[in-house]
Amino acid sequence: MKNRIHLVLIPAALLFFIVNNLWAELPADQIARLGADLTPLGGEMAGNADGTIPAWDGGLTQPPSGYTTGQHYIDPFSSDPILFTITSGNMGQYADKLGEGHKALLKAYPDTYRMNVYMTRRSAAAPQRIYDATKQAAATAKLTTDGNGVLDAIIGTPFPIPATGLEVIWNHLLRWRADYAERSIEQAAPTRSGDYTLVHFSDQFNILYTQQDMTPEKMGNIILYFKQEVTAPARLAGGILLVHETLNQNREKRAAWLYNPGQRRVRRAPNVAFDNPGTASDGMRTNDQFDMFNGSPERYDWKLAGKKEIYVPYNSYKLASPSLKYKDILTPLHINQEYPRYEMHRVWVVEASLKPGASHIYKRRTFYVDEDSWQILLVDQYDNRDQLWRISEGFAMNYYNVPNLWTKLEVHTDLQAGRYLAIGMDNESIPYNFNVKFSDSEFTPAALRREGRR
Repeated sequence: MKNRIHLVLIPAALLFFIVNNLWAELPADQIARLGADLTPLGGEMAGNADGTIPAWDGGLTQPPSGYTTGQHYIDPFSSDPILFTITSGNMGQYADKLGEGHKALLKAYPDTYRMNVYMTRRSAAAPQRIYDATKQAAATAKLTTDGNGVLDAIIGTPFPIPATGLEVIWNHLLRWRADYAERSIEQAAPTRSGDYTLVHFSDQFNILYTQQDMTPEKMGNIILYFKQEVTAPARLAGGILLVHETLNQNREKRAAWLYNPGQRRVRRAPNVAFDNPGTASDGMRTNDQFDMFNGSPERYDWKLAGKKEIYVPYNSYKLASPSLKYKDILTPLHINQEYPRYEMHRVWVVEASLKPGASHIYKRRTFYVDEDSWQILLVDQYDNRDQLWRISEGFAMNYYNVPNLWTKLEVHTDLQAGRYLAIGMDNESIPYNFNVKFSDSEFTPAALRREGRR
């Protein structure tokens, strides 16, 4: 059965506007749809025809009873039963609701890989100020001529009614996550037999673009600051990565620095981008796979294929439970499929094809992007032979004390190697902390040097 891509119908007047002024902002009649037939961030307000996707009712904006800030997140949907399980044996009847990566995983591991499907909970939510700013940004935002930057946008989602694949990807890059965040997480790349070494990261995020009262003048050209220290194992401990991510990448490329504890020196790190290997990942992911996709989109041509209703990882509270040990999650070949929760959601489908003359280990990629949050949930990655190579899953959930929708765990599964990389586990650690605040001065090479020498 062929996959059915449901293209978004664009009114004739808007189509004329897009064709004749491709990089321009949205007209007023389209912006008026936000909060009407569309959610404040641009998703379809209504449910689908058969009721498997409900209408969006504002999302999850309050913690469940018993939750205290700082503790691990309580599952607000713990009483939801499994509706059915997709296996290699019955996947045919769900083929039009599965991404190519999930089909491949079901076929590759017929004895162990399965997908437990639950009722759909459209829990994605953001503060009202993000909704207000999205309307404002939609009226002015535009891509640079080559699409390698965004102009005249701040705080809000710049393209809530996207016309191109690049606009969808920039929505992901600029989506609401938090003002500040820090996390203490584990990464593992199990061998085929299941052996692994945990790599511990301490991450800090200073996300300028969406901060309250931010202005283009205050932000400059920096979207966010990111700092990551490896604290274990001992052979890797002490290395620190600092990244300054930019908005208009034609004006200024990403800047990155590395502190090397052996040399006790800070060096520029121009290779922290594109398809260079991710930190301590054993070659199992590229730099631009972190956060499902990050950095410059310049090496690909981006095509908006439309929208589709498929099963995606969502509301992953069970997978994030502190009752689980890392050994419960990290099993051979793929993570333990007892714990992920899959739901049917509408996603934007974006096809990325490597530009002629450009270099990357992935010839093409298919991105599945949540309509309610602009979080990338799935990515299929193909090698230079056009064979499906790696599948990335973003196990997202609503951090309801913020609120936001962000991944709890990212898993990059390599079909050819029979291995995977899991990054983001904190079941045996402490949960994300959004009640922090950093100064910009903490994210400079000089600060990195001082921090590394302490």
